[in-house]
Amino acid sequence: MKQIPMTVKGAELLRAELEELKNVKRPQITAAIAEARAHGDLKENAEYHAAREQQGFCEGRIQEIEGKLSQAQIIDITKVKNTGRIIFGATVTVINIDTDEETTYRIVGDDEADYKQNLISVNSPIARGLIGKEDGDTVQIKTPGGDVEFDIVKVEYI
Repeated sequence: MKQIPMTVKGAELLRAELEELKNVKRPQITAAIAEARAHGDLKENAEYHAAREQQGFCEGRIQEIEGKLSQAQIIDITKVKNTGRIIFGATVTVINIDTDEETTYRIVGDDEADYKQNLISVNSPIARGLIGKEDGDTVQIKTPGGDVEFDIVKVEYI
């Protein structure tokens, strides 16, 4: 079974979503189905069909989250010895050599990735190019937009 890397915060967010789905959404959908059934003929009852569709999405997401959490390899980056090397969970500050633009990325699991917040997936081209490197290195990374060269300025384990 393949383990899914996840930060502590990512696991907490998934658990919170799972609780919300099981304890809030599921009962709401069940009540909506019961109310729609009370309206009579189910063949032409749009409310009933919409509620059943919502139920399918909700149950599917519950199964997906439970599966991910059962396969999760939760990594607490604050307990990792600082070696200076970039690993999963590290926060990395880089400078794009072409544009002189400084950016800070945090390497996280697929479910936590949010490029707008500079949270990049461990499976993204930038993260794959940075992992294993250390402070002071220069790396060239193939991205969908072309090759980009970065100077690694700082590596933190926060």
